[in-house]
Order: sequence, then structure tokens, then C-alpha cells
Amino acid sequence: MTIKLLGIGKTDDKTLQNLTDVYIKRLQFYNKFEIELIPDLKKVKNLDENQQKQKEGELILNKISTSDFVVLLDENGKQLSSVGFSEFIQKRFNSGLKQVIFIIGGPYGFSEEVYNRADTMISLSKMTFSHQMVRLFFTEQLYRAFTILKNEPYHHR
Repeated sequence: MTIKLLGIGKTDDKTLQNLTDVYIKRLQFYNKFEIELIPDLKKVKNLDENQQKQKEGELILNKISTSDFVVLLDENGKQLSSVGFSEFIQKRFNSGLKQVIFIIGGPYGFSEEVYNRADTMISLSKMTFSHQMVRLFFTEQLYRAFTILKNEPYHHR
């Protein structure tokens, strides 16, 4: 199973990117993982919030196939402990999926079409973080999930 993190915009902060890269490298030992970034929209000053969500939603939906299991990283999603998240990942493996895509929305969230396409939503926190930080937090939690599943000493219970 491939796990993909899909997001809008690039990471400008080299420190955050370097930290994220550490976990991407560690994840290679456990599973196929990739991050795909959709470039920021141009000329957003002429768009209202809903128009921007709509355009971003079209770009996101173009990156998803019908067989993908889609998880939105959304503040209104279900909150899981690290162990709970590892169990969530294990269930996806057990179901025989080819690809699970976790999606970080744009600055205003997701369009209705993206919400309708999602299979589920997970919240990393009720707090709001920059998209760059969410990439780091998610990648670290995914790494942690695999160490939990392998009974490795990274996560302390």
C-alpha cells in the first residue's frame, strides 16, 4: 500500500523541510510514502474564499483516483491518539487498499466536492497550524505509527 500526503503550496521554511525530510527518510524502511504538493493558486486577490476553495478542490480531485482511500486532515475530523492512528493505518493495510491519500487543504479548507469525496477525516489538533508544520507533524506521526506497529522503542506507552 502506498501512503501519500497531498497538499497545497510549497514549504518555504528550510528548517521545517529538513525536519520533514528526516521522517520521510525514516519511513522508507517501513512503507512506500510520498508527498505531492500542488502549487499555490495564482491571482487569488480576484477570488473570494469559496472560489479559491473551488479551484483548489478541482486540483485536489484531479490527483485522486476512484480506488484511493481519501483522508482529509481537517480540524473537524476525528481525533486519534498515536496508538489509535497506528491502528487506523493497520486497518487500511488489512483492507487491501492500494493507496491511501491524506490531504491538507488550502488556507480556507476544502470545497464541498472534496468533502463529498473523502472517505473519512482526521484532526491532528483543534488548533490551527501552518500547512508547512502540518506536513512535519503528520510525517512524524506516520513514522510513529509504524514504530508502534513494529513494537519498536520510539513511542513510549
